[in-house]
Amino acid sequence: MPEQLDELEPQAFDLQRYLGIARRRHLYFLVLLFFGWIVVWGVSWLLPPEYKSGTLILVQQPTMPKDYVTPNINDDLQERLQSITQQILSRTRLLHIIDELNLFADERGLKTPDAKVERMRKDIDIELVKDAQNRVTAFNVYYTARDPHVAQQVTSELTNLFINENLEVRQQESENTTKFLESQLDEARQNLAAQEEQIRQFKGQHLQELPTQQQSNLQILSGLQSQLQTEEDGLSAAQQQHVYLETLLSQYRSMQAPTSDGTAPGLPAIDQELEKLKAQLADLRSRYTDRHPDVRNLKDQIAQTERMRDQLLANLKSKQNGGHTDASTVNTHTVADLAEATPLAQLQSQLQANELETKNRQKTIATLQGKINDYQARLNQEPVREQQLADLTRGYDQTKATYDDLLKKESESEMATDMEKRQEGERFQVIDPPSLPLKPDSPNRLKFCGMGLGVGIALGLVVVALLEMMDDRLYSEKEIKDLLPVSVIAEIPVIVNPADEVRAKRTLWLGWATAAVVLMTILAGSAFSYLRG
Repeated sequence: MPEQLDELEPQAFDLQRYLGIARRRHLYFLVLLFFGWIVVWGVSWLLPPEYKSGTLILVQQPTMPKDYVTPNINDDLQERLQSITQQILSRTRLLHIIDELNLFADERGLKTPDAKVERMRKDIDIELVKDAQNRVTAFNVYYTARDPHVAQQVTSELTNLFINENLEVRQQESENTTKFLESQLDEARQNLAAQEEQIRQFKGQHLQELPTQQQSNLQILSGLQSQLQTEEDGLSAAQQQHVYLETLLSQYRSMQAPTSDGTAPGLPAIDQELEKLKAQLADLRSRYTDRHPDVRNLKDQIAQTERMRDQLLANLKSKQNGGHTDASTVNTHTVADLAEATPLAQLQSQLQANELETKNRQKTIATLQGKINDYQARLNQEPVREQQLADLTRGYDQTKATYDDLLKKESESEMATDMEKRQEGERFQVIDPPSLPLKPDSPNRLKFCGMGLGVGIALGLVVVALLEMMDDRLYSEKEIKDLLPVSVIAEIPVIVNPADEVRAKRTLWLGWATAAVVLMTILAGSAFSYLRG
């Protein structure tokens, strides 16, 4: 049981054992180390060298500040650079470079154009250079070829393509943006003209019902109402005068009946009428001035009545002074003369004029009433027209704002396009011209030296370990003690003769010499690989 526990316990690191293995197997290890290294290093010299040429292209910002001229193209340089790269790496562009520089003519495996294009795409490398804000400020263009001069020429061609393509792409995008804005501006102009025509037709159809005519319509309506009031007052006065004239006319006609006291018939009635008219005049003067129409009409009636009274008295006196006749004869002649007297004719003429005036005023009142109704209807329609016009104007204002905005953008886009045509926008500038590589980029023979050293060490350790596993000889006192079931009582010392000492020294010197040769060879190969690339 204790023996089984001892077997299960992990064994400690035995330095003497490994030193013994190194003394016995160092030649195998050194030979295999050198073999592994020389094979890998030799392969690196068998692989064809490839030279890598590169150039640095700076992204130069526009000379004109963005506050003065706003760019009208995509501002994402990384996205635009990817698009330019895809265009440059297209089959047509690469085949043109391949045919122009006669690339891959010596490679038998690349016979078809597609294979050559695919190989060239693998040999091209684009590396972006970004600042602290993760913005692209420059980029490197690399091309790998077996001939350093070919690598430099292809890199130069790619650089020119990037510069020219960037200018063309920016100019084309700028022109496309300007054309798009021009088409949108034309469409907005047509919409604006159509809406202006709609508003013009609407205003033409409802010229007197627009909100802008409200004040004018109110003033006109107020004037019409004032005229209507004046006409109604005039009609009322004319009607009163008509009644008055008919009364006078009836009184003159009643003058045919003679009076007992010798006075003119109808004279007391005229006096009563005069007193009545004068009372009305006094009443009107207490409220109105002498320039009021009713006051002036009443004055005219009083003057006319007074003239009629005076004429009647004058006629009567002339009849009395002309001869002494009996009363019946005088009265008869007086009535007959009065019938033909001028006041009677004037009354009849005035009555006809009054009737004509009444009719005219009635027609005028009817006309004014119709106009008033028309203007009141216009005023009633103004809120509806205002809402309809607001709907039309709202769409017009939106279209006008869109048109003004497009007009401003189109003007700015034309300035940006002109700036791109003059190559004053963002452009690519070569900082480092395409380099002529003096050392191959691949294969990295110094790296192959390291890989070969690792392969040799691994191969030597594996072979030494296999040899130790297959070797059943005992080389140490501990191994003997582990095999014996009993303890060792006595030991016999090793007896070394001169031949064994010579052989041991020879083996030691051979090992050191081999190690020195291997080490020097590896160092020399590494130095040669470093110097030759």
